[in-house]
Amino acid sequence: MVFKKRTFFGEEPERVTPEHPAELERRVAHLLAVAPGLDAVNVQVTCTGSTAVLDGRVASEEEIVRAEEAARAVPGVTDVINRIELAKVGSG
Repeated sequence: MVFKKRTFFGEEPERVTPEHPAELERRVAHLLAVAPGLDAVNVQVTCTGSTAVLDGRVASEEEIVRAEEAARAVPGVTDVINRIELAKVGSG
C-alpha cells in the first residue's frame, strides 16, 4: 500500500490551529481597558470558543453599549453575550 501526501488542488492544505480562549480574553480585556468613554475596571471577560461573555457593572447605559461594540471589534470574536449591568448609586 502506498500513501500519498494530502493535497488540495495540488497544494498542501493550510492547517489552522484554534486560538486559545485566554488569548482572546486578553485581547478583549485590553480593548475594553483602552476604549474611550468606558471605565471597564469592574468588567470581566470570559471566552468560550469565539464567543466573548462580558460581566460586571458600569456607570451608564452608554458604557454598556461601548463595551459590547469594543468586544465585537476584536478579531476572532464572532459573538458577544453582554451581561453588564448598571452600578447602583453609592455602591462600590
